[in-house]
Amino acid sequence: MRCIWIKAVVLLLLCGPFLSMPVFAAANELTLVTREMDESGVASYSVSLQILFAMTMLSMLPAILMSITSFTRIVVVLAILRQALGLMQTPSNQVILGLALFTSLFIMAPVFESAYQNGISPYMSEQMEFQEAMVESGAPFHKFMSDQTRETDLALFADMAGFDGFTTAEEVPFKVLVPAFMTSELKTAFQIGFLIFIPFLVIDLVVASVLMSMGMMMLSPMLISLPFKIMLFVLVDGWALVMGTLAASFVVS
Repeated sequence: MRCIWIKAVVLLLLCGPFLSMPVFAAANELTLVTREMDESGVASYSVSLQILFAMTMLSMLPAILMSITSFTRIVVVLAILRQALGLMQTPSNQVILGLALFTSLFIMAPVFESAYQNGISPYMSEQMEFQEAMVESGAPFHKFMSDQTRETDLALFADMAGFDGFTTAEEVPFKVLVPAFMTSELKTAFQIGFLIFIPFLVIDLVVASVLMSMGMMMLSPMLISLPFKIMLFVLVDGWALVMGTLAASFVVS
């Protein structure tokens, strides 16, 4: 089955130049790009180019997911939590990524809904132009990132980009806001991870001190402290506390 798909792709690549010739284009009514100018001088592009743009955006979806949503903070905190518990492979990376993904969908639900109502839905019902729909759809994400970003991080990237300053948060361009947002998210994630790490570190120190006082220096403290850390985490309902704290740490308006 895989060979069939490879042959089909190769055949499409070989036939692509011929299909773009005028004869074939006229026969099959294929149009790559159509540009039309209205009375005000604004250019509008064909649906084919818009579909190509949409497919390109889908290929960048993982990078966009990590860059403009709550995914980065959640997955970093969960990775630190696993390290603090002393469980190298449990939960697995797939479980952590899945939990971070669906928690991000839960947190970002108001933002997604606002983007759909303001931009995507009017565009699909042909009540809004494509460029305007892109601006309206990006506005909720811009506001979400602005609410989470520290002013110091924003000022740092604004200075590197050559901006003197911004009067309002809406004036900040995405090229400045996105790296500042990710830097703030990493900083916040490490702060939360530090607070999570402290009680498990105390357990490790207590177990190591007890073993040293008993003369059992050849026994690994991690082996003894692991059951106690798991027991403590389960007794305090750790997963609910961690996920609830992460969800409450985001400002969504």
